[in-house]
Amino acid sequence: MALVLPLTLLVGLACLLLLASPHPYLAPLVIPGLAGLILLYRQPAWGLLILFAMVPLEGLVAGSPGITASKLLGAAMIAILVLQLLLKQLPPARLRSNLWPLLLGFIVCYLLSFACTDSLEWSLRDLRYLSVGLAIFLLTLAFSRDLDLMLLAKVVTLSVAASCVPTLLSDARQVDARAVGLLADPNYFALLLCIAFPLGLMLLLRAPRWPHRLLWLLPQGLLLAGLMRSGSRSGLLVLLLILALAAWHYRADIRRLLPRHFGWLILALAVAVPLAPALLPDSFVQRLEALTSLKAGARGHVDPSLSRRTAYLMVGAGIIQENPLLGSGPGTFPVHYGRTGYSPAFADLPVPEELLRAAHNTYLGMLSEIGLPGGLLFIGLVVLSLRNFQYARRHWLSRGDPQRTALATHLGLACVALACFLAFLSIPSHKYLWAMFALSSWVRLQAREDKDDLPSEVRP
Repeated sequence: MALVLPLTLLVGLACLLLLASPHPYLAPLVIPGLAGLILLYRQPAWGLLILFAMVPLEGLVAGSPGITASKLLGAAMIAILVLQLLLKQLPPARLRSNLWPLLLGFIVCYLLSFACTDSLEWSLRDLRYLSVGLAIFLLTLAFSRDLDLMLLAKVVTLSVAASCVPTLLSDARQVDARAVGLLADPNYFALLLCIAFPLGLMLLLRAPRWPHRLLWLLPQGLLLAGLMRSGSRSGLLVLLLILALAAWHYRADIRRLLPRHFGWLILALAVAVPLAPALLPDSFVQRLEALTSLKAGARGHVDPSLSRRTAYLMVGAGIIQENPLLGSGPGTFPVHYGRTGYSPAFADLPVPEELLRAAHNTYLGMLSEIGLPGGLLFIGLVVLSLRNFQYARRHWLSRGDPQRTALATHLGLACVALACFLAFLSIPSHKYLWAMFALSSWVRLQAREDKDDLPSEVRP
């Protein structure tokens, strides 16, 4: 009851401010917004799920200077986290993670590099993007205990699969005959598809009945179709790696398959392999054929994408040689690339946006922009996250818990997809990346707590 008067005054003040603003039509939304804020305060995990579901839709408002739904929700979630910590409604122990030593070291190196940057404008923009990633890490770490990981897998799978529908139904969501979903780049679209695929595979395999499995086949089919339409060679390679790792994990189940099942598999392959070139888009087939020219050397092939990537490596190596400790400054790789002769040679159009290009390799970007110590610490974060999932998988496998084993395994496969795409894209602040860092800490902590609760005579 003590909060009734302050809340009434707050609502009245907010309505008056909106009525006096250039957007008076937003005033009626104050009360529903306050109700939503109270609901988020009581169930912050729901806010996380909504944030993750909105990631595939971010291309619709990319570059928007105004306030978007994701920005409002993120700010509300951060305010809720701070308020619950101050009121001691959320124990600080929720923020425990074995990634903190590496993360704090990385932040120190980042700030030192920021202080010595070659371009303050580009570094400020990179700092803003990284702060979003760090906020996602803290939010996921704090509220992961209330998060249903199986529901998280469903949300990510369905949201990414839904973003494939416009691309498959219309050519409007394509760039150079390559599908981009609701984003702006086909490779970023392929990244989301490869993250969602192992999660959807888990839902397919863990479905209790055949009708449910047939139902989860639909989003998996959309993800595969979207990946083919994206024309992403890196996405295809990552998908094959995920399938190989999943087959190795389920090798015991594969051995139990009856011989007649293998006959159906061989028949399906005999039909699919000859038809694959006809079913795949022509642009994708041409991009795959370009890989065969790599045996002629970097100058022998004519694929501009592979040529640019070679140039990125040479520019990055030069930056590392000049500034091995602190790098050139966060986010400044495009500036250095724009000063080289590679920039106009590989530009698609004579405009500044095409002359200033990112490294298209997060590891290379970190090592060159922040320096070798900071870049290696970031790589350590990725490796330790993978180890966390591996630790949890081994523990739950030894405990004979198939549900948690599947969660640790398939979340780990999604993390593998992210780790691989870091070598093809510059995405150091991607929301799913930092969420995966936090989730790896949580599943390891779960396994650790369960192991400590076991009697010593039954511990593995």
